[in-house]
Amino acid sequence: MDLNEKYLHSNITSTIIKAYYNVYNKLGYGFLEKVYERALILELKKFGLICEKQKAIKVFYDGECVGEYYADIIVNDSVIIELKAAECLLEEHEAQLINYLRATNIEVGLLLNFGKEAEFKRKAFNNQFKNHKTLEKNQNLS
Repeated sequence: MDLNEKYLHSNITSTIIKAYYNVYNKLGYGFLEKVYERALILELKKFGLICEKQKAIKVFYDGECVGEYYADIIVNDSVIIELKAAECLLEEHEAQLINYLRATNIEVGLLLNFGKEAEFKRKAFNNQFKNHKTLEKNQNLS
């Protein structure tokens, strides 16, 4: 068995990582996240992936909407990409991505940092451990 087959959406995440390195190698370090977001979307589309940028996701608490966040990029309705242009990835960045996964029906996320050195993290949060009332409400959003 191929190592990549063990991970959910590994074919998509490996393509996203290739696209990420293409953008990182061409643009390097020092731009704002928006620049990297736009370039990465162009690169992902070259690979035939479907991208939604800045998609609103509502956050619920006890059945009430208490806020919303905007996912940087959602790919093929399967992977959330959170972009950073920071010195390095921090625990807070990882927690942010996990919360985004928790609030949606998407189970896989990539944290991509366009810092001094290329750095990424893959996170997964299985739907069976999520609050299903929150998921149902977010699935009804378009």
